Amino acid sequence: MSIFIDETICNGCKGLPEARCERVCPGDLCFRKENMKADIRDQSACWTCACCVKACPVQAIELRLPFQVCSNGSYLKARLKQDKTLWTVCHTDGHQESFIIQARCLKGDK
Repeated sequence: MSIFIDETICNGCKGLPEARCERVCPGDLCFRKENMKADIRDQSACWTCACCVKACPVQAIELRLPFQVCSNGSYLKARLKQDKTLWTVCHTDGHQESFIIQARCLKGDK
């Protein structure tokens, strides 16, 4: 699996000191280029944790699924919704499937 950042959608989290994907990436792999669009330093170093996918407010980042999991060219998008994440699998034929994963709060978190 790997992430893909669509520069035509990415707005670089304009107005923020750093893009949301930069802030959340545990491997420090996401960054903003000179054109203020997000990019990844090294796909092979990516943990595919999907933190950046979930953090992107404009859904410019996709998690590309290997052909062994889905048909070649399918991808996964996420949208954060307060206490849950809405995941959408987009198939090459245009068919989409969505599912929700409830967030779990650690003790003391609000």
